[in-house]
Amino acid sequence: MQIYISGSLAFDRIMTFPDKFSNHILPDKLHILNVCFLVDGLEEKFGGTGGNIAYNLSLLGEKPVLLSQVGRDFAAYDTWLQEHGIGAEGIRTVEQEFTAGAYITTDQADNQITGFNPGAMKYPCQFDMTTIDSADALGIISPGNLGDMMDHPRYYRENAIPFIFDPGQQIPAFSGEQLVQALDGAEILITNDYELEMILKATGMTKAEVVERVAYLITTLGEKGSVVNCKGQETHVSAVPVSSVVDPTGAGDAFRAGLLKGLAMEKTVAEAARLGSVCAAYAVEHKGTQEHRFSFQKFTKRYEASFGPLE
Repeated sequence: MQIYISGSLAFDRIMTFPDKFSNHILPDKLHILNVCFLVDGLEEKFGGTGGNIAYNLSLLGEKPVLLSQVGRDFAAYDTWLQEHGIGAEGIRTVEQEFTAGAYITTDQADNQITGFNPGAMKYPCQFDMTTIDSADALGIISPGNLGDMMDHPRYYRENAIPFIFDPGQQIPAFSGEQLVQALDGAEILITNDYELEMILKATGMTKAEVVERVAYLITTLGEKGSVVNCKGQETHVSAVPVSSVVDPTGAGDAFRAGLLKGLAMEKTVAEAARLGSVCAAYAVEHKGTQEHRFSFQKFTKRYEASFGPLE
């Protein structure tokens, strides 16, 4: 099965301020705010929802196709993806733009100031969807270009290709009507519990009405695991114990990669979600979204320690 990932590719540029922001902001002068924070260097990490999912799938032995868009500064990230067997045939380069980037400054109290430049993500990826073999394909639409997030579900739906809709942080950018159109007919709608409430509020639908429009609804609950809902029948999937919680950022994308791997192995959705739990555990134990490593053999042993044989 060929997996197609619609989603962002981005640089995370992380800076640490060795003090507290509050010591340098005058509350009575917020109307003329003008501050400069001298940071302790800069770390550049590869990220974006599409890139994170693809990276985790590569660790699981898959070679997904990324449908995304990048800018003229993408060379280092491109090399990283190629090293992990992820090709660029579905990635559009927009030469007049930079690749999407998050600029994150964290102070000693763990407060953050973030600026996000969508850059090339403002443009659709323009992938020729007709080249997809509908008999052997699985798609996931994760946060990225808004046009792609509407167009790709429509194509999958019209061509009977199963797809996962994962709107995530882009939920507020859609109208309620657009969300209904995009999720309608999805094999799986996946959100965390807060995002699900946002969808219900935006669309005016009840949870039961959402469940009727998709084959499965998966709600992730962090350390409490996840719930797989099939037409009102719920199955709880536990989280996998971790050695330490270092950084939960990227755990959701890792979960989605494990889920996709399970579906590619023709597991049930609940069984596939168990693979998602294992993959998420690796991400939580490392700082950054593409810093963890594992072999499929080690992954299998960890799975079996929590859930029994992976047949």
